Amino acid sequence: MKTLQIEATKYTPEIALNAETHTLSIKGKSYPENTFEFYEPVIQWLGAYFEQEPLPLTTINMDIIYFNSSSSKLFFDLFDLVEEAQEKGQEIIVNWYYDAENESAQEAGEDFKEDFEDMAFNIIQK
Repeated sequence: MKTLQIEATKYTPEIALNAETHTLSIKGKSYPENTFEFYEPVIQWLGAYFEQEPLPLTTINMDIIYFNSSSSKLFFDLFDLVEEAQEKGQEIIVNWYYDAENESAQEAGEDFKEDFEDMAFNIIQK
């Protein structure tokens, strides 16, 4: 499975999906003009990735500085996909990073953790 690498722009985060290291990283700002179109390759990659069996521990690192409401909905969908994979026996850890001065990023992480309470979801201050 090929690595998916998307460079950051002014409106979109850097995304690195690596099947060899079993890591997914989304870092930066997320307010693309068409959120679902932008993230479609990510969702497709993850769907294919989670179909592989058996997988070792997968780590998802989210370091989002700012995101709009449509990105929030997309992240919710992404975590739904992760939760489904976890229910099928995949071992997954989500790390939500936030800057100490960014209360909204911290609160967003806490909201996602609450919504997905069965998921290993760490909220980590940078």
